[in-house]
Amino acid sequence: MALELKQSLKLTQKLVMTPQLRQAIKLLQLGRLELGDTLRAEMEQNPMLEEVPSLKEEGGHPEALSATEEHQDTEIPVTAQVGGDGPTGIGEVNWDDYANNFDADFSFSREVPPADAPSQFDFISATPGLAAHLHWQLAHLQLEDLDRLLTEFIIGNLDGHGFLELSIAEICASCECSEEEAEGALRLVQSLDPAGIGARDLRESLLLQLDRLEEEDALSVRIVENHMDLLESRNYAQLARELEVNQQRVLDSVVLIQQLNPYPGNEFSNEQINYVSPDVYVIRVGDDFVIQLNDDGLPSLCLSEEYLNLLKEKQALNSQSRAFLLESKRNAEWIIKSVDQRHRTIYKVVESLLKFQRDFFEQGPLAMKPLILRDVAEDIGMHESTISRVTSNKYVHTPQGIYELKFFFNAAITNADGNAVGTEAIKTRIRQLVNAENPAKPLSDNRISELLAEEDMQVARRTVAKYREQMKILPVKHRRQTVAAREKRS
Repeated sequence: MALELKQSLKLTQKLVMTPQLRQAIKLLQLGRLELGDTLRAEMEQNPMLEEVPSLKEEGGHPEALSATEEHQDTEIPVTAQVGGDGPTGIGEVNWDDYANNFDADFSFSREVPPADAPSQFDFISATPGLAAHLHWQLAHLQLEDLDRLLTEFIIGNLDGHGFLELSIAEICASCECSEEEAEGALRLVQSLDPAGIGARDLRESLLLQLDRLEEEDALSVRIVENHMDLLESRNYAQLARELEVNQQRVLDSVVLIQQLNPYPGNEFSNEQINYVSPDVYVIRVGDDFVIQLNDDGLPSLCLSEEYLNLLKEKQALNSQSRAFLLESKRNAEWIIKSVDQRHRTIYKVVESLLKFQRDFFEQGPLAMKPLILRDVAEDIGMHESTISRVTSNKYVHTPQGIYELKFFFNAAITNADGNAVGTEAIKTRIRQLVNAENPAKPLSDNRISELLAEEDMQVARRTVAKYREQMKILPVKHRRQTVAAREKRS
């Protein structure tokens, strides 16, 4: 068969992902904070995009808000009532309240700053951490050049918990020094505050802290130095036999060890805490629930009135500029419609979740029902992939607390009566049983399984262990506490 080149026509149907469709999907799966950054970046690149002017400003081009008012008759309100007479109106936000009016020329010698003015500490690039605290202590010491080099090198290789990540040999190879000089510099760092800093493992950290105590306990030192495995498993009877002392003396030493800080560097951590900001609020009003989207911090977009007027004047622009503005206008309208569609989709998904999981919103996690993506997709007439994108990295504020939208989807376990029980309800009940257990005699996985069976929740022991590990609950041997330890904590 000879090879040849030829042209042919073929008619096919296929789905093409246009750039606009890709952008709409991207906006749909973004969280609220990420969406705000994306919209501000679009405003910088697209001259047609502007924030909605203040309500105090009158007038405006009739087409400037046309993209957001196109579906005004069928628009789902930002706030709506579930099970009530009908939706409520959309709340207005005065964006002037969020304007930054801080005066850069402010002087403390001329006037008193307002209560809400930014502090000079808000502009610090980084908060002091463990390394800064240790360097501050070394600055008061008169060290030789080599000692200062070694101590700074050791401090630079401490992890967030304050442990040294290098060995003495690696320090010697990097700084070209002897083992005695490296060990001396390490002892100097370990003598700094907080106690236990610069240790190479947990055992050494505890020993350094015990050495700093005013009343030295030799038994505690022996326990940490030689019997860490028995201490971790809380096998105090075996520990007493190994040390040839009575169990009460062991318990007293254990109480002392438990007062130490296993990670001394954590108290100087300068990592920023990222708080969850909910995308949706579900508020209970009487016997009904109100759904409200969180638009705080999101720019309200519209088309630029100035550029729309330029497009109307045919002689004001050349063909190239007119084509650029027309393309920018189409992109701006698509972004505004995509954001509007995103709000509608999130609202529909939360409304469907409220329908399926209404018992959760009224009673709590124990009333969670089994739910999968397909149930919500069929309820609102969308694809499962769309529901998955909507519920990823988005949080809802409920009367029971703040939860990720993915939380409401859980598998089912069939009990003896043939009824389905949600896995989240089982996890919640396991957590309640562990919290209410006797610390001296904690519940084993097998006992928890038996207690759940009495409540008509047929869960195997290995399933209880799996759920317990997912909730980061320690095994029974690590949850056991002595009477002395409980009295010390109380």
